[in-house]
Amino acid sequence: MDKDLKVFEELESEVRSYCRSFPTIFTKAKGSLMWDKNGKEYVDFFCGAGALNYGHNDPNMKQKLIEYISSDGITHSLDKATPPKQDFLTTLNESILKPRNLEYKVMFPGPTGTNTVESALKLARKVTGRTEVITFTNGFHGMTIGSLSVTGNAFKRKGAGIPLHNAVTMPYDRYMDDATDSLDYLEHYLEDGGSGVEVPAAVILETVQGEGGLNWASNKWLKRLEELCSRFEILLIIDDVQAGVGRTGTFFSFEPAGIKPDIVCMSKSIGGYGSPFAITLIKPEYDIWAPGEHNGTFRGNNHAFVTATEALKYWENPEFEKAIHKKVEKVTEFLNRIAKDYPELDGYVKGRGLMQGISCGVEGIADKVAAEAFSRGLIMETAGADDEVFKLFPAINIDDATLERGFSIIEESVKAAASKHTPVTN
Repeated sequence: MDKDLKVFEELESEVRSYCRSFPTIFTKAKGSLMWDKNGKEYVDFFCGAGALNYGHNDPNMKQKLIEYISSDGITHSLDKATPPKQDFLTTLNESILKPRNLEYKVMFPGPTGTNTVESALKLARKVTGRTEVITFTNGFHGMTIGSLSVTGNAFKRKGAGIPLHNAVTMPYDRYMDDATDSLDYLEHYLEDGGSGVEVPAAVILETVQGEGGLNWASNKWLKRLEELCSRFEILLIIDDVQAGVGRTGTFFSFEPAGIKPDIVCMSKSIGGYGSPFAITLIKPEYDIWAPGEHNGTFRGNNHAFVTATEALKYWENPEFEKAIHKKVEKVTEFLNRIAKDYPELDGYVKGRGLMQGISCGVEGIADKVAAEAFSRGLIMETAGADDEVFKLFPAINIDDATLERGFSIIEESVKAAASKHTPVTN
């Protein structure tokens, strides 16, 4: 082990994880590149698990942040009014919501993804007076108790240390097979008085399951789910913490389905620069909070307001979204070729937009591909219940040359992993 890594081994909790997959000390980052203390350069196809959709240290955001800090602007404000919050609310409404014919009140919970999910679950129960929540297989919504209750991963659920209640798991789109509409199952449960499933307060889901293995819901399935929720007066919560802010090609991941969720959860890249920040979007008729009924000490991160506002300005130019779609086409084409050219993976392409990957039927090989990639100067992670998917999360504004460089490293890594892999036998 590198002697400089010993301090982390000796003093930091055993719970650390990403530093085990990427065992070096990173010192600098710019755009889609990172450097470690030895000067080694890495292409970043991880992007802070989706928190850095615009890459590292975006120059426009950095300049605005430096100017604000230099002016002694307010850093911490709880929910007091400040110019950065005013600018963010105005820009979000004018540049994002109105052009998409969406009307939401904006709530600032704590600064993380699980904070926005907790606020959404609490509000849905308050609005409806019901307790149960429908969630879906392989969903991931956070690590606090309420969010864990609607998360599917058995390993993460076990970490709660207590029983997790008031949630019912239903099959996600194509969970059983490509021919079965899993919403038939949900609809039957809701209609049948003997099913044992009460009409819930809410349904919560990701349109693309980032941690759950890049499973994605079709537009038809999402539209039918919205109709079911409306019919049974169930609030529809879309968790766009990871799949939002351009990650699937549009600002909100649900836009292509033509749905209008009752509540939308956002964090990660909504802050633009990587600073902790989360928002909960609520249809106005459901904004029934009493003042202070839900709060958080760090819900007023003005540094994040500054960078988030600057980030939203990119979306005012239609060419920005068009450029994302071109990158999506490149990623899809590349992954389809890899799956075809390397049958040793027994793999197929999953996901949507710039959150795609290859699900490998050969046990353990996705982890080996990711490890080989790191050794060659590319950072990416795996996903899925058994880490069977290696996934690509490049910045949505990555330049073509760096994107192609990343592709080359991945292909080299697939070759190396396939040649070294020894199949697991029973």
